[in-house]
Amino acid sequence: MAVYFLNMKTFGRSNGSSAVGASAYRAGERFRDERTGRMYDHSERQDVMYKEILLPGKFADDEIVWAKDRATLWNAAEAAETRKNARVAREYLVALPVELSPRQRIELVRGFSQELSDRYGFAMDIAVHAPRDFPGSDPRNFHGHLLATTREANIDGLGAKTTLDMNDARRRELGLKPAVYEWLHVRERWATVTNEALEEARVAARVDHRSLQAQHVDREPRLQIPRAAFEMERQGYRSVVAERLREEYENRVRARAEKSAAAEPAAAEPADAESAAADSAAKIVSTRPQSLEEIRREARESWLRFKESRSQNESQGQGKGKGPSQGHLPSQGRAGAAAPVERGPARDDGLAY
Repeated sequence: MAVYFLNMKTFGRSNGSSAVGASAYRAGERFRDERTGRMYDHSERQDVMYKEILLPGKFADDEIVWAKDRATLWNAAEAAETRKNARVAREYLVALPVELSPRQRIELVRGFSQELSDRYGFAMDIAVHAPRDFPGSDPRNFHGHLLATTREANIDGLGAKTTLDMNDARRRELGLKPAVYEWLHVRERWATVTNEALEEARVAARVDHRSLQAQHVDREPRLQIPRAAFEMERQGYRSVVAERLREEYENRVRARAEKSAAAEPAAAEPADAESAAADSAAKIVSTRPQSLEEIRREARESWLRFKESRSQNESQGQGKGKGPSQGHLPSQGRAGAAAPVERGPARDDGLAY
């Protein structure tokens, strides 16, 4: 079933994060952070199904080479900030419907990312990831990382802060609503474009960005395990916190089910078999596999096809160099043997279904 998930977080000086490192991790590449001298090496990742850098549509006819190079783009983003608490990048993490094909997921991410880039004027570095293949992983966990600059992308470099990163006082001066409305807009738009993609693919499933209460849905919210507990169990350790949360969740679900069973009358059966068949025929039926086993097998087959295609493209492109949108690594990126190297992938963002 399709699940709505959109989470936003920022990278900046106050939390000690690096936009260069974030991009290298998500794109599965090897970059040097010129500000700190640190090397980030995630070139051995095997779950990156697609990656691209998108720019505002107004520059569609311009050749902006510097921004299409990941190492250059994110080092420029780091260099543009001088404040010790500056935000350097903003990420939108989205769950992608397993019911869609690999190409449909990519087009969904590209369309949504281009819309955001046009609205705010930033550069958007996107990466679509397949589910990670480790014990206990969810084979439905297709997801996209949308990493955006906090400054507007121009032909010659990064400019002023985007309206999204202005404080509310400055936004009021420009006649704009508080920034929280931008967050609400983005959440609603992701639900809209996801449902449009599902409808185009003739899939019955739909997502909703609203709360369960607003949807008039009487069920418990899905269980959320904290990151620390999730990582402990993933590494094979026991997490008392995770076990307690699961037990409490199961108790709430059981109590809600018992309450509903006592309050609601038995569901009325269809008047006859013919009317039931008519109701069934009126619905759009998904042709995508439903069982976890089928989904896992399809995910693996899709990844193998992607890997074979990428190997063929790389062999054909030997001697010609990498295209800039695939993250060409500048010569200085491989220099500095004494610089510390962060190797990966250590983990990825898990999405709970």
